[in-house]
Amino acid sequence: MVLGCTMKHLLNTVYISTFLPSVPKTVHIIQGLIYICTPIKPTTNSKPTTYLYGCYILIFLFINSGQIMKKINPEFTIKEIHSQQEFLNSGYLLNNATIQNVDFTSIDINWNSVDIDNAVFLGCTLSSNDHLQILKNGGLVFPKPAGLSFIPYRSHLYTWQELYAETDSGKSTDLEIYEHFSRTKYAPSMMESLYQSMHDHSIDDALRDYLNPDKAGDYKIKAVGIMGGHGTLRTDEYYTKVAQTAQLLSQKEYLVMSGGGPGTMEAANLGAYMGNYSNSELLDAISIMASSPYFTSEGFHEKAMLVLDKYPNGKDSLAIPTWFYGHEPSNVFASHIAKYFSNSIREDTLLAIAIHGILFAPGSAGTTQEIFMDAAQNHYTTFDYVSPMIFMGKKRYTEDTNLYKTIQQLAAGKEYGEMLTLVNDPEEALEAFLSNPPKRVEKQ
Repeated sequence: MVLGCTMKHLLNTVYISTFLPSVPKTVHIIQGLIYICTPIKPTTNSKPTTYLYGCYILIFLFINSGQIMKKINPEFTIKEIHSQQEFLNSGYLLNNATIQNVDFTSIDINWNSVDIDNAVFLGCTLSSNDHLQILKNGGLVFPKPAGLSFIPYRSHLYTWQELYAETDSGKSTDLEIYEHFSRTKYAPSMMESLYQSMHDHSIDDALRDYLNPDKAGDYKIKAVGIMGGHGTLRTDEYYTKVAQTAQLLSQKEYLVMSGGGPGTMEAANLGAYMGNYSNSELLDAISIMASSPYFTSEGFHEKAMLVLDKYPNGKDSLAIPTWFYGHEPSNVFASHIAKYFSNSIREDTLLAIAIHGILFAPGSAGTTQEIFMDAAQNHYTTFDYVSPMIFMGKKRYTEDTNLYKTIQQLAAGKEYGEMLTLVNDPEEALEAFLSNPPKRVEKQ
């Protein structure tokens, strides 16, 4: 027999005996086409034959990657599917997996050939027959709810472009969701509350996908937070200082995070965005927006868009805002936005993932609350780390208030007590972050 024919028959035997029961009918068509195209008799030129055998093997491995991985490593699992292509590449081993917001109406799936025992389909678009077959084969379906202005089962974070996109009502998506939330803010129905919770859980999951922590909770990304007043004007000296600090941090490859709103939060994301530019260009960007200093000022959003147009090559940063304070617009300088309904979850999340420390610029009651929340996380090593706490504004934190001294007293004898720093300038703030990397603390 010809070697090529023997190889083909060997592959086909393994293919049928091992994998065929779990492959949908589309694969049979591909297999048939390969058989038609592959020469059975020897040829004078072996290159085309070798090429076709190579294609056969590659398609075989591609289609069956999931099953092969499962046989090599019995612990191999697929946790999440976010797109139709990921589903097709999965090898159809989806037991205990979560499939989010995927449209299945354009593909023909033989659900009897897919391992979906205990798989959960969240907000997927399904035909009535697909829905029935999934349930019959051990899956669980959460249908996409009607009448909501938001998607409860999101698979990715927001962008400012998505939030500012105009809806059929003529309003932005951001505003439409806020108005929807406001109507039942204090007394939502059980289903409304459930969908909001599912949305926030999906944002949690998307945030983990973005930060990509390992099993010990360590992030390859060096995440730092910047807190301060939402009412800080674009003309305020601390708006500029925060933006300069964020720019320096971004240039040192830190991921800058903020609460995603106006004021100090906007300054943080603006500075990080301008990480590819010079300090003089950052000051130019601030001057462009200075004539609309407050978020209710005429032209506030339009001036920010002028900055994006003039300086299009921005660096990434993260914003974590909330619709609880939805009257404050999300700023446009963050590349990734994790927007929550629950303010308490949002605040705790922002503090928890800022493992490389937090800068506290002048603020009011909200910033003061965040200082003590961060101190508590450090004090009790809630997330197995102690991280630097950097206070910007000596007058604010030692004369106008006693906050710095209070935190020093709380931290006495604790490891994070050595990581408290009082600064006035961006360069000092950067040095404080660089000199105080986070420390993992083993709990007794």
